[in-house]
Amino acid sequence: MSKIRTKYICSECGYESSGWLGECPSCLKWNTLLEEVAEPEQASDIKHSLKDLPPAIPLSDIDAAEGFRIGTGSAELDRVLGGGIVPASMVLVGGDPGIGKSTLILQVCSKIASQKRVLYVSGEESIQQIKLRADRIGLACHHLYMISETSLERIEAVLERDKPELVVIDSIQTMYSEKMNSAPGSVSQVREVTGSLLRIAKKLGIMVFIVGHVTKEGAIAGPRVLEHMVDTVLYFEGDRRQDYRILRSVKNRFGSTNEIGLFEMGEKGLMDVQNPSSIMLEGRFEDQPGSVVVGLLEGTRSMLVEIQALVCPTSFGMPRRMATGLDHNRLAMLMAVLEKKVGMQLHSFDAYLNVAGGLKIEEPAADLGVVAAIASSFKSRPVSHDTVLFGEVGLTGEVRAVGQSDKRLSECARLGFKRCIMPAGSARSLRDNHGLQIRPVNTIEEMLQVLF
Repeated sequence: MSKIRTKYICSECGYESSGWLGECPSCLKWNTLLEEVAEPEQASDIKHSLKDLPPAIPLSDIDAAEGFRIGTGSAELDRVLGGGIVPASMVLVGGDPGIGKSTLILQVCSKIASQKRVLYVSGEESIQQIKLRADRIGLACHHLYMISETSLERIEAVLERDKPELVVIDSIQTMYSEKMNSAPGSVSQVREVTGSLLRIAKKLGIMVFIVGHVTKEGAIAGPRVLEHMVDTVLYFEGDRRQDYRILRSVKNRFGSTNEIGLFEMGEKGLMDVQNPSSIMLEGRFEDQPGSVVVGLLEGTRSMLVEIQALVCPTSFGMPRRMATGLDHNRLAMLMAVLEKKVGMQLHSFDAYLNVAGGLKIEEPAADLGVVAAIASSFKSRPVSHDTVLFGEVGLTGEVRAVGQSDKRLSECARLGFKRCIMPAGSARSLRDNHGLQIRPVNTIEEMLQVLF
């Protein structure tokens, strides 16, 4: 009997090592190498004849029509995908348990099944459980086919036999290949199953949706190479105890990676939210210190979001800096700029920042709103309820210009705001003030003088 050989594979990048290492030499992450049974290497004697090889086609002769995308029936999902699903593509959808991944995918399958053949492969739930969910949210699934299977080889046989145009794998961590000795969900299994499904998708022109679990850090479970293999990666964000969900694109080979989709969970499943600004500002108290409205851009969509700040004397030797929805380091930097350039003594005060609505902000245009919210709470002086701010703040206290100001102002005017404080560089390139009172500023000192 031959000796069982083992190897160690990094769960983040897929790096392989014959022995255990504390730090992965490839991605430099600690404690990510997991032990797995090494598969015996077999000599390959496969020879391809010239008759079997596909011909090389000149790029100028390839027909790629603009309208080749397939709509999902959801305007928000189509926006995140870049206009619809691309044939022969693979989409990975990740999110916390109970966030609504399977519900959204089931709704998409129900709408596409009216025109195309759809196969839903479930590895976690029985087909009876999925039927109960479909009945609960009122879906008509007459042409949606279901199987409960976890073996990759059996799934491949079904795909070759039925030739569906859309396939859903729920979830990738439950699938396994009989060629591998490792357990389902391991690095080797996830990589092998995804690679095989990707080859089938490209060969048969099948659209594939993969549902993935996430770790406690919020990343999709499994090797990072999984995200490199697929064409699109979508993340569900939000609190499952609340009604609103945010779908964010973090990778898209066929569209923008800055788009977000907003959904509301109801009795009939996930419904599109067409006016996200009103949702983000819902329940806002007017003329309260520390509350500021900022104009942001998420992809091609303009949104107004409320930023809340609370500044209070600290009871500890080291003041606390906490941010929800914004980078903690960004908050600390902006507070340091306020201390240095304005003389606001914040070193003995705790600071808490929150982005209302559960949105995570990455755009630098929110800097001016963050500075205004902190100053408003520190001075206990409210910012006028009909004022919107946006602009990037530099380390020297300057307010830098941001792009697409006209689109931001159009959203402000539509929701009834009267005044906008914005960078002077952006104000010079405006085509229209949209009926708003524009107050251009060059520094945060000018901004605070305008506000207070």
